[in-house]
Parts: sequence; C-alpha cells; structure tokens
Amino acid sequence: MAMEIPPAIAEEWLRRTSVEYTSAALTQELTLWLIQVGASPDLVRAGLRIVDDELVHAELAFAAARAAGATGGPALIRERLRYARREALPLEHDLFRYCFATFCMGETLAVRIFSAMREGASAPAARAALDRILVDEVRHRDFGWTLLAWLCDASPAAAQLRAQAPAEIAERLEQWSHRYEGGEGDPPLGPEEVAWGLLHRARARAIYGECLARDIMPRLRRLGLAPASAATRASTQA
Repeated sequence: MAMEIPPAIAEEWLRRTSVEYTSAALTQELTLWLIQVGASPDLVRAGLRIVDDELVHAELAFAAARAAGATGGPALIRERLRYARREALPLEHDLFRYCFATFCMGETLAVRIFSAMREGASAPAARAALDRILVDEVRHRDFGWTLLAWLCDASPAAAQLRAQAPAEIAERLEQWSHRYEGGEGDPPLGPEEVAWGLLHRARARAIYGECLARDIMPRLRRLGLAPASAATRASTQA
C-alpha cells in the first residue's frame, strides 16, 4: 500500500518552483547588465542559457509539486523578481555584489545541497528534477566564478572592485551565515520526505560549513579576494 504523501512535500516543491522562477528573472536582469557594461558575448550567452535552465528547473519543480498533490501554484513576490540598484555607484559594483551572492555563494552551495537532496530521492518526479538541476548547477557555479574574475581583473571598474571586494565579501558571508543557523532540534525526516528530496536543516547547515571551507574560501584565495576574518571563520566551521 502506497504511503500518504505529507502536505509539506508539495509545499516544499512549490517553494522550490518559486525560487527557480525567481532565479530566472534575476539572471535575466544580470545578463542585461552584462550587455550594458560591454562584457564578452560568451559571458552574455552563458547568462542567457542559465535563464532558460532556471525556467526548466521551475517547470520540473512544479511537476514534482503536482505529483506530490499540490493543487495551487507557486507564490511569486514581484519585488523579489529584480535586483535593487545602487544608482550612486557604477553598474559593475552591483554586478559584483549580485554575482558573488547569487552565483559564487548560491550556486556553489547549490551543487552540494542538491547532491545531498538527490542521495535518497526515489520519487520519480523529484528525482527527475534533481537530476537535471544538479547537472546545471555545476555550470552555473562556474559561470559565477568566471564572471567574478572578469569583474575584478578586466572590467572597466576592476581596480575599484578589487580594492573594495574583501569588505563586500565579508559582509555577504556574514549575512549567509545566519541563513543556516538552527535545525539541531528539528525532528528527523521521514522516509517519504527523504524520497521526495527534502533535506534536514541541520544537514544543510553542515553542508554550508563544508562548502565555505572547501569550495568558496579556496576560490577566493586563488583570486586574492578572501577577507582574513572570513577565512578564520571558515576554518572553524569545517
């Protein structure tokens, strides 16, 4: 007899649908900015490909939500479908800020998070979504680090960005650390939740610490952008 699917599973996949659709909108805007600052056509095309990837991810996540019993659609907050500009600064500064947060942090972590979600996923709709998303996240991660290097080494604002990068990065890392607080007291996931690719908050927090120490900080050090305080914190979280 098939197990009843908990409502939280459909809710989570609807939330994931909203996240992926929002990512498509934000990447579209970031790619427009790349055109406006005269970035390489290769970077622009890579950004446009990611927009389509995110739309596919949203479709697959919605299919998983429906398969889990969802009857409504995802909640989209229009104010979150675009980046806020700091008009007093050149556009490259906002490109740097959002490239680091969305791609260098978000997509680098996503590779590990989705890999962990996929480990126990056996529900066909969830597995289909996670298989495709995980493949794409690797390319999205690499796009972010390539763009960050271009901004700091070859863009018109490279000198300014490189000088301000450690402080900007330290602020972003501090913000991200609060996203993964807690979870130790949460009840364990049931077998149905694992089969649908849900991840315990405590596991996500551990993955974040590992990603920061093994993926993000080494890349920042290679680019000469690592803040000393963040490097120390990463070593204690690993």
